[in-house]
Amino acid sequence: MKTSAIAIVLLGMALNLSACATANQQDHRPAHVTSPDQYRVLLENDQVLVLEMVLEPGESDRLHDHRDETVYFQQGGSLRISLAGGEAMDVTVPDGHVMWHEAWTH
Repeated sequence: MKTSAIAIVLLGMALNLSACATANQQDHRPAHVTSPDQYRVLLENDQVLVLEMVLEPGESDRLHDHRDETVYFQQGGSLRISLAGGEAMDVTVPDGHVMWHEAWTH
């Protein structure tokens, strides 16, 4: 039986953003903006953005950017992650998995 994957995404933002980072914000494509049907904003302020993502079996979200972040998978699953360069990677995430990663696009 296939189950949906549910992830809570915690995006930490530095208090002292440089002018360069501020300029790059215009190019940033956050997941909840590119795929509003799969993401819900749980909390957003000047220090953190907390998103809930739900993907049903066979469903995908659109290409988007991540800043440095912590991800908590409430419910895991098997996922194919398509990267910006056209490559893809298959991963299996267990329920309750927590991870941190640097900024990336997928």
